[in-house]
Amino acid sequence: MNNLQSLPTVTKNILIINILLYAATWIYEQQGIHLTNILGLHYPTAPDFRPYQFITYMFMHGNLMHIFFNMYAVFMFGGILENVWGPKRFLFYYIFTGLGAAVIQLFVYYLQYKGYSGEELNPLIVIGASGSLFCLLLAFGMLFPNSELMMMFIPIPIKAKYFVAGYGLIELFSGINSNPMDDVAHFAHLGGMLFGFILLMIWRVRKIN
Repeated sequence: MNNLQSLPTVTKNILIINILLYAATWIYEQQGIHLTNILGLHYPTAPDFRPYQFITYMFMHGNLMHIFFNMYAVFMFGGILENVWGPKRFLFYYIFTGLGAAVIQLFVYYLQYKGYSGEELNPLIVIGASGSLFCLLLAFGMLFPNSELMMMFIPIPIKAKYFVAGYGLIELFSGINSNPMDDVAHFAHLGGMLFGFILLMIWRVRKIN
């Protein structure tokens, strides 16, 4: 509890909102109400698309493992970056990169599903904070490139700059490989990193250590 209380305001509220919405999703699911369909991001020509979904999709998650890893990343990197940048810049970065992730993923869908009707596109739903989280990881890697990170299942320290580069390459390979059994929006992750990199260049962010 003390660790949660010590988190800066925006990071703490991102965690709380995500957890509350995940709980609400589960509760309403028992009543036959699918919040994922309402708040997840649909393709713009699909019947269930709503403009607000560009924001709300970032706070929705499909299962316990999905939200656990995403919120763990917010907890690990969000507080550090918010303390460096302040709450306003951090929140802008988080939302801007989440929007960028959505735009890139929808563009990939456009290339993949040309000629499909709105009804056929309705099942395409993007959810999750992963696009923004990849940007947090990118920002941490650029600000603290020589800091050592420990992967949860591989207890070997890796410098942040190598970890970020390696993760980005894995996502690129996974996205291009396009495994039909893979329901992860890899290009949303890459899109988030791309928009994050552009914003960091505009801000002329320099490494701290």
